[in-house]
Amino acid sequence: MGVAVATMVWVAGCTPAAEPQARAAAAAFQGAVDRGDSTAACELLSEAARENLESASVTRCAEALTRLELPTGSVAEVAVWGGNAQGRLGSGVLFLAEFGSGWKVTAAGCTFRSEKLPYACAVKG
Repeated sequence: MGVAVATMVWVAGCTPAAEPQARAAAAAFQGAVDRGDSTAACELLSEAARENLESASVTRCAEALTRLELPTGSVAEVAVWGGNAQGRLGSGVLFLAEFGSGWKVTAAGCTFRSEKLPYACAVKG
C-alpha cells in the first residue's frame, strides 16, 4: 500500500500547477483559429507576437492571421516548464509564456525542422 501511495504522489507531482491554465490558453487560441475568429486569436497572442505579425505583414493582426494557414484541431498535449509551455496539435505546435495577464501564445503554426533549427513558426514573438 505504501508503494501505491508513494507512486500516486510522485505521478501527481509531475503535472505542473500551471498546466491547466496553459492548456486553456492554447485551447482558446486553437478554438478561435478553428472558428476563423482572428480577432479573438489576436487577443490571445503575446504583445511581441502580435507586433511581429503586424510588422511583417504591414497590416493589422486579425487581417494578417486570416492570410496564414495555421493548423487547425485541438490541443493534444501540453508540456510546461517554468513560465513557458508547448502545446502539441495533430499537425503543429504552439508555444506559450506566462505573463502578468495570464498565458499568451508566443508562437503559432510551428513545425519541427531539425536539431539545429528546431521550429519554423508562422507567428513568432
